[in-house]
Amino acid sequence: MRSVSNKWAKTAVLQKKQDVALHLPPMRPYGLSGLGKMLDLYGRVVAKPVKGSGGGGVLFVGRRGQGYYLKNGRKVRHYRSLAALRGGIDRLRRGRKYFLQRWISLAEIRGRPVDYRVKLVKEGSAWRLKALVGRMASPGLSVTNLAQGGVQLRGADAIRRSLPSIRAVTKKREMTRLAYTCTRLMEEAFPGIGALGYDFGLDRSGRIWILEVNTRPR
Repeated sequence: MRSVSNKWAKTAVLQKKQDVALHLPPMRPYGLSGLGKMLDLYGRVVAKPVKGSGGGGVLFVGRRGQGYYLKNGRKVRHYRSLAALRGGIDRLRRGRKYFLQRWISLAEIRGRPVDYRVKLVKEGSAWRLKALVGRMASPGLSVTNLAQGGVQLRGADAIRRSLPSIRAVTKKREMTRLAYTCTRLMEEAFPGIGALGYDFGLDRSGRIWILEVNTRPR
């Protein structure tokens, strides 16, 4: 079964279809110029390793007053200049390739961000939905991965508790439909894949965002 570890390459495939690209947070390669431009546009960004899993190495960066902050796990550091901020990121990056993604303000349960894992597996010639579950971040963290202490919830329960004004069954149907559309694109680009796990986020208005695509979902 084929595995594709490069997150940038997987996202680039999805960007080619306009109705799918609308669900992708803006992103660009990591670098001082890109970091400055992304922060100017959005105020907050996520720095992710191009290759990685389980939420490891994910950094959260934002403006605060006249300076900047960098969140790594539960640790938050403050910097007065963009150059100093980049130095802080580079120390944590340790030479690994990174990219920048707009930080989406996810709907929350008791102040803890929630996202969703939608898993599809190929059985014979057909793709089947195997799971649609919510994941709530551990207190104080911004990543929801179970490997980082996140808590798994039933998908419908996570939607109802984080977005009580939205019909859970409707939003689950939308996420499922989007996952199947993405899967057709992914299989065409990467023949031989047999399982896909999509990390979807719902912002506070209920809009679906594609945060990440995994070809070895757990």
